[in-house]
Amino acid sequence: MKIRAATSEELAELSELCLRSKAYWDYDRAFIEACREELTLTTTNLEEDYVMVADDDGQSAGVVQLVLEGTTAELEKLFVDPSWIGKGIGRQLFIWALETARSNGATIMNVVADPGAAPFYEKLGFVQFGTYPSGSIAGRELPHMRLQLQG
Repeated sequence: MKIRAATSEELAELSELCLRSKAYWDYDRAFIEACREELTLTTTNLEEDYVMVADDDGQSAGVVQLVLEGTTAELEKLFVDPSWIGKGIGRQLFIWALETARSNGATIMNVVADPGAAPFYEKLGFVQFGTYPSGSIAGRELPHMRLQLQG
């Protein structure tokens, strides 16, 4: 498995991967469609952020989007294709994001997590410090989690 930069040619495929991964939590079709815009990767994301792919011999197993703003890193997206969940891909993508954030001077990393994914982030050391309104579902609050970056 290698972590490499995403290309504009694969943005549609990677956006669909995000939706498949979100659907892993047993959301209905209407819910997933409501999330489509928020989970779609764009050329602007490629230009302004880090968008990386976990690539297994040409097959996309996962994707991460990291936004750096001063000393704050935002883990904007971290999605693993359902066929790869539980095989360490999410952790590999997170480690890439962590190392990149640290090397760029970030002292904290935030993530707005799906409630189903919150335990994954807790295992990585994140702590919930509040909630954040969903960008897709009106009235839905999501765990807002933070990791203090040391060293």
